[in-house]
Amino acid sequence: QVQLVESGGGLVQAGGSLRLSCVYSGIIPSSKTMAWYRQAPGKQRELVAIIDILGRTDYAESVKGRFTISSDNAKNTMYLQMLSLKPEDTAVYYCNMYLLYNSRAYWGQGTQVTVSS
Repeated sequence: QVQLVESGGGLVQAGGSLRLSCVYSGIIPSSKTMAWYRQAPGKQRELVAIIDILGRTDYAESVKGRFTISSDNAKNTMYLQMLSLKPEDTAVYYCNMYLLYNSRAYWGQGTQVTVSS
């Protein structure tokens, strides 16, 4: 059973920064991709950033240059460093893990990020 637990959300003023963490547990092979998604009220969930098994990353255009995704396998933790936050970044942020061996995706419970103008 894979479990993902996010933390680090909160209320911040525009221009501020936050770092989200996602701690994962369970029997997790190395062949996986991990990602951060977000969902704003009334909108569909969207991909924010992704990191693959080789450490390659990709970002949504709206966050390029401001957000950085990283992982620490020794700590079973993935991070999302968010800088220069904007009100439009307000959303619930979800941690996602996709395991290649069983083609299953797992989700955390989400953490709220609110950016005030």
